Amino acid sequence: MNEPLVLLPSFMADARIWGAQIETFSQTHAIHLAHVGYEGSVEDMAEMALVGAPETFSLAGHGLGAMVAIEMLRRAPERVRRIALMSTNCLSETPPAAAERDLRIARAKAGRLAEVMEAEVPPSCFAPGEYHDMVVGFMGQMALDQGVPAYLRQAMALQRRPDQQRTLRQVRVPTLILCGEHDTLYLPRRHEFMAGLVPRAELVILPGAGHAPMVERPRATNEALRRWMAGERQLRVSDS
Repeated sequence: MNEPLVLLPSFMADARIWGAQIETFSQTHAIHLAHVGYEGSVEDMAEMALVGAPETFSLAGHGLGAMVAIEMLRRAPERVRRIALMSTNCLSETPPAAAERDLRIARAKAGRLAEVMEAEVPPSCFAPGEYHDMVVGFMGQMALDQGVPAYLRQAMALQRRPDQQRTLRQVRVPTLILCGEHDTLYLPRRHEFMAGLVPRAELVILPGAGHAPMVERPRATNEALRRWMAGERQLRVSDS
């Protein structure tokens, strides 16, 4: 059996977001599913994930989960053998964005979670096409299933997340940075910026995908993850 693979879901998501990856990689890797919804800060989420993780592991995170993954690597670099960061941001939240999130937090407390999530993860952040509405419905329902308490904790964590530029500059393990070309939530240029910080990082921008590439382009995402875990060079973007 290969190195265990730890998967961290994104903001207001759970293991379902990794369904295609679990199905594929559980045949060759021990899969460990961490949860980011129980704590109110990225630092506490990372600490809890490390407590439950194998001694050493490959680490992949999406969105908020990737922010937690970076913090896990900062805290325990000797345990993380490789890291994949998907659809995310390494910068702290700006004051204007934090103020807007305060308004959404107030609406969520008033019972308007569906409205809040449409603002947090708008339909426009997913790729257009035949499956767009299906993806939007899947992501929206998964968020509602998490509930208001989870939203309040995770929104607070996003507001207070640390700037991790210094951490990324110090990464010495194989690193994959992946996003969808249509992601308007965390833009491809943000991922180009992150890839520029990490020594020898490989960047994959998937055509035909938006904010949830593992759902929108599961086979292409799996191929990128397979190459990352095998230590192979990534395909060019045009080949993805």
